[in-house]
Amino acid sequence: MRIDRKFTRDAKGAYGDLEFATTTSEIRNPDGTIVFRLEGLEVPAGWSQVASDVLAQKYFRKAGVAAKLRKVREKGVPEFLWRSVPDEDALAELPEDERFGGEVKATQVFDRLAGAWAYWGWKGGYFTKEADARAYFDEMRYMLATQRAAPNSPQWFNTGLHWAYGIDGPSQGHFYVDHKTGKLTKSASAYEHPQPHACFIQSVADDLVNEGGIMDLWVREARLFKYGSGTGTNFSSLRGEGEALSGGGRSSGLMGFLKIGDRAAGAIKSGGTTRRAAKMVICDADHPDVEQFINWKVIEEQKVASLVAGSKSHEARLNEIFAAIRGWDGSLEDAVDPKANEALKSAVKAAKKAAIPETYVKRVLDYAKQGYDSIEFPTYDTDWDSDAYSSVSGQNSNNSVRVTDAFLQAVRDDADWELIRRTDGKVAKTIKARDLWEQIGHAAWACADPGIQFHDTVNAWHTCPEDGAIRGSNPCSEYMFLDDTACNLASMNLLTFYKDGQFQADDYIHASRLWTVTLEISVLMAQFPSKEIAQRSYDFRTLGLGYANIGGLLMQMGLGYDSDEGRAICGALTAIMTGVSYATSAEMAAELGAFPGYPSNSEHMLRVIRNHRTAAYGKDKGYEKLAIKPVPLDHANCPDARLIELATQAWDKALTLGEKHGYRNAQATVIAPTGTIGLVMDCDTTGIEPDFALVKFKKLAGGGYFKIINRSVPAALETLGYGSAEIEEIVSYAVGHGTLGNAPGINHTALLGHGFGAAEIDKIEAALPSAFDIRFVFNQWTLGEEFCTDVLGIPAAKLADPTFDMLTSLGFTRQQIEAANDHVCGTMTLEGAPHLKTEHYVVFDCANPCGKKGKRYLGVESHITMMAAAQSFISGAISKTINMANDATIEDCQSAYELSWSLGVKANALYRDGSKLSQPLAAALIEDDDEAEEVLTSGTPQAKAQVLAEKIVEKIIVKEVVRSHREKLPERRKGYTQKAIVGGHKVYLRTGEYKDGALGEIFIDMHKEGAGFRAMMNNFAIAVSVGLQYGVPLEEFVDAFTFTRFEPAGMVQGNDSIKNATSILDYIFRELAVSYLDRTDLAHVKPEGAAFDDLGGGETEGKPNVAPVSESAASKSLEVLKQISSTGYLRKRMPQELVLLQGGGGGAVALDAGISVEGAVTALEGSTAIGAISMDARAKARIQGYEGDPCGECGNYTLVRNGTCMKCNTCGGTSGCS
Repeated sequence: MRIDRKFTRDAKGAYGDLEFATTTSEIRNPDGTIVFRLEGLEVPAGWSQVASDVLAQKYFRKAGVAAKLRKVREKGVPEFLWRSVPDEDALAELPEDERFGGEVKATQVFDRLAGAWAYWGWKGGYFTKEADARAYFDEMRYMLATQRAAPNSPQWFNTGLHWAYGIDGPSQGHFYVDHKTGKLTKSASAYEHPQPHACFIQSVADDLVNEGGIMDLWVREARLFKYGSGTGTNFSSLRGEGEALSGGGRSSGLMGFLKIGDRAAGAIKSGGTTRRAAKMVICDADHPDVEQFINWKVIEEQKVASLVAGSKSHEARLNEIFAAIRGWDGSLEDAVDPKANEALKSAVKAAKKAAIPETYVKRVLDYAKQGYDSIEFPTYDTDWDSDAYSSVSGQNSNNSVRVTDAFLQAVRDDADWELIRRTDGKVAKTIKARDLWEQIGHAAWACADPGIQFHDTVNAWHTCPEDGAIRGSNPCSEYMFLDDTACNLASMNLLTFYKDGQFQADDYIHASRLWTVTLEISVLMAQFPSKEIAQRSYDFRTLGLGYANIGGLLMQMGLGYDSDEGRAICGALTAIMTGVSYATSAEMAAELGAFPGYPSNSEHMLRVIRNHRTAAYGKDKGYEKLAIKPVPLDHANCPDARLIELATQAWDKALTLGEKHGYRNAQATVIAPTGTIGLVMDCDTTGIEPDFALVKFKKLAGGGYFKIINRSVPAALETLGYGSAEIEEIVSYAVGHGTLGNAPGINHTALLGHGFGAAEIDKIEAALPSAFDIRFVFNQWTLGEEFCTDVLGIPAAKLADPTFDMLTSLGFTRQQIEAANDHVCGTMTLEGAPHLKTEHYVVFDCANPCGKKGKRYLGVESHITMMAAAQSFISGAISKTINMANDATIEDCQSAYELSWSLGVKANALYRDGSKLSQPLAAALIEDDDEAEEVLTSGTPQAKAQVLAEKIVEKIIVKEVVRSHREKLPERRKGYTQKAIVGGHKVYLRTGEYKDGALGEIFIDMHKEGAGFRAMMNNFAIAVSVGLQYGVPLEEFVDAFTFTRFEPAGMVQGNDSIKNATSILDYIFRELAVSYLDRTDLAHVKPEGAAFDDLGGGETEGKPNVAPVSESAASKSLEVLKQISSTGYLRKRMPQELVLLQGGGGGAVALDAGISVEGAVTALEGSTAIGAISMDARAKARIQGYEGDPCGECGNYTLVRNGTCMKCNTCGGTSGCS
């Protein structure tokens, strides 16, 4: 293939036109001692601190990189592509501790990735001349360095280690197909053939114990789960309950085996030590056991509810009987006789009315006769790890139902629906399709499962039906292909192609072509965890090219996410990407041959390509064998006519070349969650997602954050025709002016009238830029106790009173305080901004309401229609969960599914806020408070957050203050960041430590939740931080908040020790207890295990492959480990995986030394002034976040305000598919 240069010049190479800068990354122990400090970390100058930290701490190889390397001559390979190995002679001249280390420059990572791709590409015959290989090498490195695109995490972890550094190890039981001979080969090396794939689909046969059967699947799943990958399987081949077995007898049915698999997954999850990925379980709508499958989780959670309620009822009623006996003033004989003891009679009657078994009632009476005066009846709670949940099944997978067009038509017609036996194809049961649909809608509404996959839509776009139907997907549902295949992913950052008000389409086309080549080369070089997957991945060579940042791009272009123009741009860019990718695939087929499965499927694949092309031409008719017509490219509404032209040209070329040469790949594109790579690319939004907030928090290299407007906003305003002065006012409305100088209500003049002097006003002004709320700065720590008591006349006792509000005491009204607060700190929204026309509001609509005043947000339909605009041009599918409001109905859920089907979307999952069984945190906090209960029942999300926050303060902060002053944290402090997925929701926990390693602050960042919940969580971070700084022992928080239950809850991915959580708070304090208190009793897995880039063991799993090390060697290895890893982060055990530390969780409010308990109270209450907000001039009360840096999975990797809350726009890691 010929590779042209677009970004680089031969004379200057990849980096000649780029500037680089240095920064620092650190890892510290909980006691504050430094065990890893990377100074002089070199990264491209334009990278944010977050991106730099993620690269260094997540993707840098930490050990085994030789200080001196030598090239290994290889015949037929250009010298610049010769692989390197340690230069033993040169290393011998160095001190022993300087011979090996880790990567320290971003260019080392870029070089090893692009170098390995170019090396394998050359060996595979992908380049016409050496100049093409060199051009490819430079162009790929340039795109990595300029954040134009990135591959999925397994590439960063594994690719190029053998080529660049000679790192190797014994075979892990993997397989690959030799590209020269075409033979399936067992790997002889751990790293020569890297493992770049993370998404898997596996098959299961209707067989109990043989290879490929049910029990074998649990083993195959275990291997993938153990090493952090995700897998999906359609279980519809298994016979239903009661169907005949070949040896006589009846089958126990689908559900019995799913429960076994669920238990197995749960055990591995509890026993493993590396990050987890989800498991997808799929059942066809015509399976005899589909009704049980649909209602599986609903019923299991009902069991939990019954256990919890029943056990507590038993304890209460039985002890009431004891109380009645103890209260009897007379003989024991009469005390235990209901006829004599009227109180006992009433208690027994109440127990029977509550359905307490008579056996237990009699048992209590017998106990009493024997001298006992109480009973300890075991009670259960809704803690995910409680005995109640451990006794039920279905908690370790995502469930989806595969529905056909025939079924959905039967729903419309209210027709019958037949459930088919798997053994003989006869009808097992006939039900109403609408009844089954109602069950699906109710289950999704009640517990967020099952999702829906539209079987006929998926297979109508199937390129290889001769080899079987597509029946399954990976856990995130973006990769849909044949069973026993895998996919490796890469995503392009769309915003990097937007320059000077124009989308640089030529650059985008060039990047799409080269990344298609890269993913194809990755198939050639890869090894796989099983023979079947290795063979089929070779035979079909599916790719997963995608993009991120469509939301950020549309806003910068001045287009609304929910607009015809926005959808047209999305469709055009998607069409160009996939069209170019397929054309490139055909180009490679001309040189290397089509994929082995192509000849038998050529007619089908060309039909699919023609349908894509027809959609690109914007036609409503002319589609071949499609029952559901796709959404065509909207030519009329696309504001850039050239994109339409390029889209049609791309598909013309893809079809013409494909007809002539075939295709090298059966699939080319998906829209995937991009996890950590979104951080590395500094994106604003993930693949198909809209933006999540208008105000971002930029991390400073030296620590700390400052508030800025989303970088897309000024650009959008300029595009919309606003002048610079108007833009400045609009931006200030959102982010605030940072001064009281011209503020309404409370300003310098007003303060002078209350006795404030110039010195005091200067102190206030100095503190305002870092304030979350102006009330933070009006306190004795900012102004000095002497001024407050002598000049303002405030008694010292009042200053120390947590309920004291200085501004209110000075006579300012709530309206005046709120007006001044909006002026100084900003509204966090553009609604109501001066000069901004209401017709332009749509451009700035986000996924959730922004700020306290924001009302607008994108509805369910806008998400689905955007998916549909892109789906017409995607080979696979789109990973996306549609969030719905808590008040959404069952009918709303069904309507969302039906709209998705009608528009040609291949799969959809819904999450209704608060849909899963839980005992909300509110239940424990508002006990005996009718007013608070009323607010939580009928109040706004902001009001609910306020009440919850107040109760948190009452529960811990106010009652547990043990210091008379606040212990200041160091200005530059250390800690660690732990990313995890709790119940499918991304969470960042970041800690801040004192010099002695004691915990002093926390940040909690997340997304995908309602505004009220996020407000409560972020305000909660304030409360905890203040409490810690006033001396509240961490143990108090741990005891108070572990085992609380509210959504999100469920399986925890990404944490080596915490595997299930009943709530975010339960997860947070389990993690803190394990890391800072060594409370291994709260861990599900005792911290120990292997490194993040270990490969699966394959057939050799569990077998020793190295000889025992000597005592001296072990000691030496331990010393090396101490030099490169934090024992606090590692919990004083062997490392699991390195996570983002200094990159931190972007968004929760972190409180520095100055803010008082009073400050926390008011901060928690948002706009309600019930407590004094006290903070000195140096305090840094910040909402932690990242500057418009897109997260591949959640849409942003910054935390920003929505209402009174923060939203995490970061994923920060991979769940096995990125």
